[in-house]
Amino acid sequence: MALDVAAAAAWMHDFAGVIDENAELLTDLDREIGDADHGFNMDRGMKAVAALDPSAFAKGGDYLKKAGMTLVSTVGGASGPLYGTFFLRVGGAWADDMDAAGLGKALRAGLDGIVQRGKASVGEKTMVDALSPALDAYDAHAGEGVAAALAAAAQACAAGRDATIPLIAHKGRASYLGERSAGHQDPGATSVTMLIEAASRNLA
Repeated sequence: MALDVAAAAAWMHDFAGVIDENAELLTDLDREIGDADHGFNMDRGMKAVAALDPSAFAKGGDYLKKAGMTLVSTVGGASGPLYGTFFLRVGGAWADDMDAAGLGKALRAGLDGIVQRGKASVGEKTMVDALSPALDAYDAHAGEGVAAALAAAAQACAAGRDATIPLIAHKGRASYLGERSAGHQDPGATSVTMLIEAASRNLA
């Protein structure tokens, strides 16, 4: 299916809009267990991504790699390197004529980049807790096509996000709180759910 520059740009513009609408929510979540800057940092970064000219890129993967580099250079804290790495890896594995399996491999490359960069695993109260089950669900439904796989991924991502609430953080600033980090929804898991939901709306 056609997952060209226009499709990649639609995904990023949708995500940028949702981040903008929810910047305060994400920052409030981060205020409870982190640096109180996740929403505003991501909003600044995604505004810069949305300002990129899609017509300057021959392929969707090139556009996404530039989006990743833009986030690395404009977003502070851990979010810039983590999201930047995600898009750099996804862009590197992206093909404009991917099938469902190909898109799944590209998204999985992004998750692998996050895991390598952040050294996080499932259960440590990070974005990995939402993204990992999302891609497991995607793979389980890839045989049904991109739309079904992304819908399943979005649902599993939201469930993973909600499952971070009772967890005790083991990574990042939240880990300093120890048991006091339990009872709070992870902001990174929240924003990555917005990302996968945007993918479901635009890449299917």
